[in-house]
Amino acid sequence: MSKSIFKLGAIAAALAIIFMQHANAADAVPRDAGAKSSAPSAADTKLIQSAMKAAPGKVSASATIVTMDKDGTMRTLRQGSNGFTCLPDNPTTPGPDPMCMDKAAMDWVNAWVGHKPPAAGKIGFIYMLAGGTDASNTDPYATKPTAANNWVKTGPHVMIVGADDNFYNLYPRSATPDTAAPYVMWTGTPYQHLMIPVK
Repeated sequence: MSKSIFKLGAIAAALAIIFMQHANAADAVPRDAGAKSSAPSAADTKLIQSAMKAAPGKVSASATIVTMDKDGTMRTLRQGSNGFTCLPDNPTTPGPDPMCMDKAAMDWVNAWVGHKPPAAGKIGFIYMLAGGTDASNTDPYATKPTAANNWVKTGPHVMIVGADDNFYNLYPRSATPDTAAPYVMWTGTPYQHLMIPVK
C-alpha cells in the first residue's frame, strides 16, 4: 500500500478525513494474515472496543477489525465472518470516528482514494455510529475548511454509497445541508453518497 494515500491526511469522515486515512484497510493484506490467533494485548483490546462502537453490536461482534500501525502497515486485530470490516477511532482527527463497512463500501472507498470511478451497481453501506470528523460537503478531497468548500459538522450517522443518480435525486442536494436530516454529500461527483443521521 502506498503511504502517500494516508498522507492526504485530514479528509473528513462521513466520509472525508477518516476514509482517507483508513481507506485501504479494507483491501489490505495485513502482515499477520494467516497467523494463529492469540489473546490481544491491552492496547489492541482498546482498539477493538473502539472499532466496535462504529456499528450495532450484532454487526461489530462478527466483523473483521483492522488498524493501521504508525508505519502505515495494516494489521488485523480480529478476524470476522460477516463481511464487514471495522476500524477504530483515529486519534489524530478532532472527533470520534470509528467506522464499519461492507465489501461494496470498501471497494467504493478504494476507488475514491485512488481517484477512480466507483464500480457501477455496487451499493455499499457504512456505519459511523460514534460520530464522524467534519468534512467539506462539496469537495471530496478537501483537507480543511475554506470560504468556498461548505464544511459541515457530522454526528453519528450511516452512509449509502455507490447508488445511481436516480436514488440520490430523491434527497436534498444542497451545498449547505441540514445535517440533522438525510442529505447527499459530494453531489455531482462520482463519489456522492447519502448521509443519514441517526441521532
